Amino acid sequence: MRLGQTSLLYFSSKIFASFLGALATVYIARILGSEPLGVYNLVIGLVSWFAILGRVGVSKAIAKRVSEGSDKGEYVVAGTIVILFMFLFATAVLVFFRDQIVGYVGYPATGYIIFILFVVLLNGLVDSLLTGLHLVHISGVLSPLRTGGRALAQVSLIIAGVSTASLFIGHIVGYLAAIGIGSYYVMRNIPDLSRPDQDHFGDLFDFAKFSWLGSLQSRMFSYTDIIVLGFFVSSGLVGVYAVAWNVAHFFILFSGALSTTLFPEMSSISTQNDSQAVGRIVEQSLSFGGLFLIPGFLGGAIIGERVLRIYGPEFPKGVTILTLLILANLFMGYQDQLLNTLNAVNHPELAFRVNIVFVGSNLSLNVVLVYLYGWIGAAIATTVSVAISLALAYWHVNSVIEFNLPVDEISKQWFAAILMSGVVYGGLWIESTYRILHHNVATVLLLVGIGASVYLICLFGISAEFRETVKRNVPIDMSVSR
Repeated sequence: MRLGQTSLLYFSSKIFASFLGALATVYIARILGSEPLGVYNLVIGLVSWFAILGRVGVSKAIAKRVSEGSDKGEYVVAGTIVILFMFLFATAVLVFFRDQIVGYVGYPATGYIIFILFVVLLNGLVDSLLTGLHLVHISGVLSPLRTGGRALAQVSLIIAGVSTASLFIGHIVGYLAAIGIGSYYVMRNIPDLSRPDQDHFGDLFDFAKFSWLGSLQSRMFSYTDIIVLGFFVSSGLVGVYAVAWNVAHFFILFSGALSTTLFPEMSSISTQNDSQAVGRIVEQSLSFGGLFLIPGFLGGAIIGERVLRIYGPEFPKGVTILTLLILANLFMGYQDQLLNTLNAVNHPELAFRVNIVFVGSNLSLNVVLVYLYGWIGAAIATTVSVAISLALAYWHVNSVIEFNLPVDEISKQWFAAILMSGVVYGGLWIESTYRILHHNVATVLLLVGIGASVYLICLFGISAEFRETVKRNVPIDMSVSR
């Protein structure tokens, strides 16, 4: 029950953070247009790639070693030293290639990239410590703080007359706010910091030498298509694609909350050699990994154009991109649970194999398909590469842990989502035919509310597992007295 409540709290925090970010993005898109958004997302994409040089899987390794319970202070110091060293290396690379970076981005952003890289790495360190200390709920609460601080700063600077630079400055401000509060909770719960020895660095390296590719995989899933598009299409189209991506990524938040919450628990259980208990957690994570992604995929295909219209008249042309990217996130939602399992049970070498397949296929497919078909090719490349790596991840997890694929539960989610789709499509047809609301935002909110209600009520009625999970984790008594 505690795991479910922690996941729910983490997910709720992510939802709130995403909502704040979406509001800010709508405002930015309407005031500045798609081109500054494109420049901003190119910069964030570059930062995400350079963050790999700074992290090299160390953040994940810190979370793993700290969650195991011994020598926590030593691992914290060792990980911090490695991350700072790699930040200096990444900064040197950025300075050396600053002219090429300016030419690619189309904006003098090298200094901003360095500052954003620093706060991203520091935030990653704090998040990994919170995860390793079983304080995932604190990490989740920091997410809306970070996003809200960023949004507030960006909007305030735009109102003050600052243009593209406001997006970068606001990004830094949001991260600094989250880092400050997160560090406070880390220092309260971490044992005394101690000088690490060579073995501590070695333990981090043994895990990180495989898990670094997982960090790269995550960054490539989010930004490879955007980075490649920067070479072939205008900043305006990159901005439209980035908005579609942000909307699509909203639906994977619950899956991410599950994997983040379950990692320290599976890691701790795995040290006790209780593979049966780990197998049960894997089944539960897969049962709910697509809980919101499945209806999100079908709903996005129906009202995606209306959703993108909220951002401005130039954004609805990305509706096909949006549908494909939601599908990619659906595949990734399940893959996240499987890779999380492999890392938690100390098989990062298997996760490495899955990630290297994804990295290779994603990069090669993006280059080829973007060159041939433009931004549609980017969305197709991302979706296909995730599907391939998902199949491989399932094969590896099945080889090390005995578990049953929850086909029955997933089928019930699809049934409820299809029923929801019929209701939403009917509502959209009625509104389009009779023009009842005459307001696009109101129409979207109404259809989303109706669709979500139909889906959850239907699923609650047909799925005993979903009913029991809800009853165990809601903070009220749902039993019926007789």
